[in-house]
Amino acid sequence: MEQIRAYFEKMVRMTDADWQTFSSKLSRLEFPKKTVLLKSGQTEAHLSFIEKGIIRFYVPKMDNEITFSFSFANEFVSAYDSFLTQTPCSYQVESLTETVLWRLTYQDLQAIYSETEIGNTIGRYASERLYLENIRREISLLTDSAEQRYLNLFAEQPHLIRNIPLKYIASYIGITPQALSRIRRRIY
Repeated sequence: MEQIRAYFEKMVRMTDADWQTFSSKLSRLEFPKKTVLLKSGQTEAHLSFIEKGIIRFYVPKMDNEITFSFSFANEFVSAYDSFLTQTPCSYQVESLTETVLWRLTYQDLQAIYSETEIGNTIGRYASERLYLENIRREISLLTDSAEQRYLNLFAEQPHLIRNIPLKYIASYIGITPQALSRIRRRIY
């Protein structure tokens, strides 16, 4: 849980009272690998902090799933559009590895916003980070080659990328597994 406080204190100083209010609403859950955390059609009820693990976001298709995002330890994770609007999600969220999450419900986050001095700042930083990651991904899809997208992902999380099956990485960077194999042969 202290990882979360350290995450926030990189950006803003929290009083002990604010931290107590925030941390009292967190619940710690462990998930085995390959656990679907949110199914398409369900509404996201949690904003979570990843203590350990890798999370994958994907659109389920009959013939081929489309992976569009990963989240790693020491990051916030949520099907954030569904969480904010409290409407059903059009994609799925799954743990790729054994995962430990610290979760906060939508209702508890609203209470933190109203009960603490720092609540709105915390919410803003979490949402800004999620937004910036999404825009960075969109721009990368429009401007970078598949090889550059692979290298970027590898540079960001070199020790964790080995735990992601190549078919998910290929889908994430918008190519086939065969094309990814060719890229990997060229690089290594």
